[in-house]
This record gives sequence, structure tokens and C-alpha cells, in this order.
Amino acid sequence: MNVKDILSRMTLEEKAALCQGADFWHLVDFPRLGVPRMMVSDGPHGLRKQNEQADHLGINESIKATCFPTAAGMACSFDRELMQRMGRHLGQTCQAENVGVLLGPAANIKRSPLCGRNFEYFSEDPYLSGEMAAAHIQGVQAEGVGTSLKHFAVNNQETRRMSVSAEVSERALREIYLASFEPAVKKGKPWTVMCSYNKINGTYSSENPWLMNTVLRGEWGFDGAVVTDWSACNDHVAGVAAGIDLEMPRSGDKHDRELAEAVRSGNMDENVLDMACENLLNLIARYEENRRENATIDLQEQHQAAREIAREAMVLLKNDGDLLPLDADKRIAFIGKFAEAPRFQGGGSSHINTAYVLSALEAVKEVCPVTYAQGFVTDKDETDAALLNEAVQTAADAEVAVLFLGLPDAFESEGYDRTHLSLPQCQIELLNAVAQVQTNIVVVLHNGSPVEMPWIDKVPALLEAYLAGQASGGAVVDLLFGTASPCGKLAETFPLKLEDTPCHLNFPGFRDKVVYAEDVYVGYRWYDARKMDVLFPFGHGLSYTTFQYSNLRLSADTFAGGELTVSVDVTNTGKRTGKEIVQFYVRPEKPGIPRPVRELRAFGKIELAPGETGTVTVTLDSRAFAVWAEEIHDWFVEPGAYAIEAAASSRDIRLGASITCTGKPLPIHVTADSTIGDLMAIPGAEPIVQQLMGGMAAHYGGDGQSDEASAAISPEMIAAMVKDMPLHVMCAYGGDAFPREQLDGMIAYLNQIQE
Repeated sequence: MNVKDILSRMTLEEKAALCQGADFWHLVDFPRLGVPRMMVSDGPHGLRKQNEQADHLGINESIKATCFPTAAGMACSFDRELMQRMGRHLGQTCQAENVGVLLGPAANIKRSPLCGRNFEYFSEDPYLSGEMAAAHIQGVQAEGVGTSLKHFAVNNQETRRMSVSAEVSERALREIYLASFEPAVKKGKPWTVMCSYNKINGTYSSENPWLMNTVLRGEWGFDGAVVTDWSACNDHVAGVAAGIDLEMPRSGDKHDRELAEAVRSGNMDENVLDMACENLLNLIARYEENRRENATIDLQEQHQAAREIAREAMVLLKNDGDLLPLDADKRIAFIGKFAEAPRFQGGGSSHINTAYVLSALEAVKEVCPVTYAQGFVTDKDETDAALLNEAVQTAADAEVAVLFLGLPDAFESEGYDRTHLSLPQCQIELLNAVAQVQTNIVVVLHNGSPVEMPWIDKVPALLEAYLAGQASGGAVVDLLFGTASPCGKLAETFPLKLEDTPCHLNFPGFRDKVVYAEDVYVGYRWYDARKMDVLFPFGHGLSYTTFQYSNLRLSADTFAGGELTVSVDVTNTGKRTGKEIVQFYVRPEKPGIPRPVRELRAFGKIELAPGETGTVTVTLDSRAFAVWAEEIHDWFVEPGAYAIEAAASSRDIRLGASITCTGKPLPIHVTADSTIGDLMAIPGAEPIVQQLMGGMAAHYGGDGQSDEASAAISPEMIAAMVKDMPLHVMCAYGGDAFPREQLDGMIAYLNQIQE
């Protein structure tokens, strides 16, 4: 395809038509110009290609495809290579099905554990989310298939998702919500980006030129096509003008006519429309250039890969008394419907029609015989007395009871948010009843996001399986019996209760507005800043072996930009081969700018045999130390001392080393409303500060005051009052001795010395 030539021969009407889908899943084709029809399809953890009538919510039948673990679990692997491996399988499936773009991954931040779509999102931490999204994109696109990074941006709830305005500060946007997408764009280089439904500070994402052009294309260098989420277009002409290339799905001829008329009337420069068309033609050309005729896949091979990948995505949260791994010679009971019919994926647009599903009850036959009791039903939250009694008796007759619990489909899905963090009451009643007759209890959780665990003290061992794909049952059995050692670590904090969560008072908002009042304090940033206890911290995960950290070293003692190399030695001090995920956090030691206690800035994963020592090495750049300064609308590294921490979780800091960042302090724009305290942070302002403070101290504690008044006005009180005194008040107190002209000159001088 010669894109420039095709564009030069297109009519205005054809250009307008290209900027809408042909139908639900296809782009418009132009046979006379040699432009073929290209199909896009839902992902991101499997291909949901529909054969017949199309829909967006997963209602109608789709082709048989492999379902891999959802993003909630994949992020817990902290494994870029594993994510790329899964992506390659997805890309190969798309090639076999003639799909040009897989819609995913979803890089939105987990602001609240209540969000119904959290199973499809990676993390509460933007660094981890961005790295995993980039790896997903790289894997899929290595197979010559495009991705659609979504939902750009600030799509953190399902409630009124098509109309709500996310009211969020510039700093929180940059440090949290856009930071999750930035590395995915810069490193992953997705073929397309999908805009979100919602508004951001009052402007629809689909009509936001700052978001699409200034940030995405200008600052981040995105060179692909921008597509709307399905039916996210509010005003098609305004959307194209703002940087949207493609409206999906097709909404009729009216939008074609409106777009063409906007050009004819002069309300839109045709160059803007041409750019959108060029982006789309380049996308189609990429698809054509990379198509593999007669591509095929092996579903059995993919199923085995899904099992291996799922093992890395599960997290051992608790293992008191080394109850796990299980001894196959013991009498073991599997209890709970999810042992027989696992919940392995979420509901909605990412729902995969699987060719195979392997349950734990089926997989365990390869290991040892177990007894089984269903225990509960999933179509309603009601206790079935007969099932409960059978389960209790089964547990009493066993030496170990493994309870397969979790959230049924009705509890979490795209389209609505949860209202609580509890398991179904019938499952809690089952657990409590089993605990009356059995102390050796293992719980396996199938869920897309955190749950409260008031029952945790009754459970010695807990394996978080998340929604781990069609082979989840096999992966669970592999970990329960020690075929592999668990190595996943939580990509999100598990709170003690819903009321502890950062946005509890501001989720999901009121009517069409939700205020992000917690600002940058999302997830562990919130819990650490408030020194709150949590159920399980971000980054937590156990193994069947143990690891010791030593010899943390930095490539420099000071940092003024460029790259800093950080290394730490890790030794397997246990008796099993295992993998350890080392997390590197940056903690400012004496910050002047309010900021989180510590933030994840790098991670590495290493596999070690018993007694073996290996080294994990990462690099940090300036962004690892930076905050977004709204005063200058840019990233800023505050000079001072920072600790680089090597950790097993955000609450398990093993080693730390100090480094000093050099550079100028953040400029302070001095005005008449600035305080004397503000001036204290300006280098070179000391003489002026001393003069002003001396004058005010004389005013408050000078001669002529009674002993009683002098006793009431302490030096500490004077210093505190003077520090917070606006400069314009000096004129009021100083009178003719300190005229406004003198203050204006002082302000001009203070601003000048900072340039």
C-alpha cells in the first residue's frame, strides 16, 4: 500500500467514511483504492472474535480460543518476559484468525478495589502497570499484530463510566494516572491507543486535544492511530479535531456527512482530516505487510503454556507452619464448587470462549486421590444445608481441607462496580463450619480483586489464584503439591476493610462527578503515609524457600541525572529452587515537597537453586526521583538525600543505601502573598529574611510592652507568626518606613536571583 498515493486519490466523502468503522469490528475498505477490510477484536488475555452477530459485552458466541490469566494476576508475576510470552501466543492467535488489532492491554490504575473491571487492570502502582503493559504490547506486536492500549485515560470505575467526570489534579494525573500509560507508549509502541468513555476535569477523553495531541503525540511521540472505546464518541467532528482518528463502532451515515460538511464549511482544516486518514491507512498497511497466510495455532500447546504462566501469576499469601506444599500421602479434601468449576476469567468484553478448562479436581487426579464436596452454590448467596453438612463431614474425615472460594460472576464484572469487599456469605458460613472440625485449612481464592478476610486467623494457608485462565486448576495443583514453588507478589494492597481504602469517601462520586481527593496517595502510597495496618501489603508474596539480601550497592554517591546502577545480591537460603522478585523503592529522606513515603521505581526477578547466590541489577534515571511540579508544569528532582531500598514488599525493606541528588531547588514565584517562610527556601534570600524577621520581632516584642504582655508573647510564638506572615502585611505594619514600592522592588529582586 502506498499510503500517500491512496490518500491523494480519496474523495472527501471517502476520507470521512474512513474515520468510522464499517461495522462493529471492521474498518472501512476501499476496493477501488486497494484498501482491504481489517478486523479488530477484543482481548486482552485471549481473543474474543465473534462469528455471528456482534456485541460488546460478551453475550453472543465467539470462536474457541485460549484464555490466559487476566491482568490482575499477570502483574503479580512482575515478569516482563512472561508477559511477552503470553502476548506472543495472543498475537499468533490473531494471525490465525486474520485479526489485525487486539484490543488491549488495559493500563488503568486500580484506584479502588471496588472497580468492577479491576481484574482487567494490572496494578495500583503506575510503574508496575506501565512495565507490564509495555511487555504485553511488545509480545503481541512481535507477531505482526497490533494492540490497542486502553482506556486512555483515568477510567477507574464502571459507575456512570460513559458520562462521569474524573476531577483530578495535574500532579496526580502525571504521577499516577498518565504515568501508567507513558512507558507503555514509549517502550511498547502500540499500533493504536483507545480513548476512555469518561470526562477528565470536564472534557470528554474523545474530545481532549491536550490529552491526545499535546501529551500522547507531542510529549510521548505516539505515531499510531487513536480509536474511541465502543460508543465513546460524543461529538465526532470535535473528536477528529482533537486527535481521534477512528470512531467505533459505526454509528451511521450522519457522522460521515457532518465530518465532510465541517471541511467544506471551513470549520475544519482538511489537513486535520488527512492526518487522521493517514494514521488509519498506515495502520491497515501495517496489518497487510505483516499478515501471515495460512497461520495456525496449537490449542493444546497454548493450554500448557497457560498453565505454566498461571503458576507464576499466583501469590502465596500465608503459610503458617509450612502447611504447604501438601503431602500427597495424606487424606486430602477439596471443598467448594470452584474446585470443580473454577472461576478463571471476568465478565464482559474480555470474556473468552475457551476450548478447554482444567479444574483442580481434574488436575489433582495426576497427583493423588482426594475427596470432594461442593459446599456452596454460585447462582445465589444462600447456604444449602445439605451441601454444607456434606462439606463439613468431608473436612472432618480428612487430614487437610482445601477450600476453593472466591467471587462468583455476579459479584464483579465490567459494567458495574462492587459495593463491598466481602466473599459471599454462604462461603464464609462454609469456612466457619469447616473450621469447627478441621484446623489444617488451605484456602484457594478465585477473584479479580481484593476481599476482606475477617476469617483469616482460622486459615493457616492461603493461595491467591486470581482469575488465572483456563488452566488455572492445573496451576493451583502444581503449587499446592510443590511441583513448582510460588513466586508471585501482590500488585495491589489488600486492605483490612473497605473503609480504609484511599478513596472510600469519594468513590464512585456523586452523579456525573468523582473527585480524586486522595491525589497521588493511591494504594500503598496512602497506607504508608497514614501508617495504617493492612491485610497484605503491596509486593507481598511467600515462597517454599527463603531468600537473603546482601551487598546493596550504587554506582555513585551523588546523582545529577543520567543513569544510576543499583545491584543487590540474593541468596537462596532454603531447600528448594525458587524465584524471588526484588523490588526497588526510592524514599526521600527529608522531603520539602509533600510526597509518598516510598515509591516503586524498579524490580527484577531471579531464579536460584538452594544455596545459590545471584545478583539483581537495575538502572534508575531522573524520573525515579522526580515529582510533577505544577508550578513549572514539568518533572522536578528535589535536591537532597534519598534512600534506595531493596525490598521483598513495600512493608519488608531488606536493605537501604543513600544517595544525594544535586541541582537547584524548585523556583518560588514570589508575590505580595508569599510568606516570609516561603523566602527561607530561596538561596541568597537570607539577608532579606533576617531583616524582615528582625523588624517583625521588634514590632511584637519591642519596648513599651508590659511585663504581662511580654510574658504572653514568647519568642517561639513570634517566630511562628512571622514565618507565616504574607509580605504585603509588612507594608501595613511598617507604614512609611516600608512603602509598597520597596516591597515591589524586593519581590522583583527575589524572582530575579532564581532565574
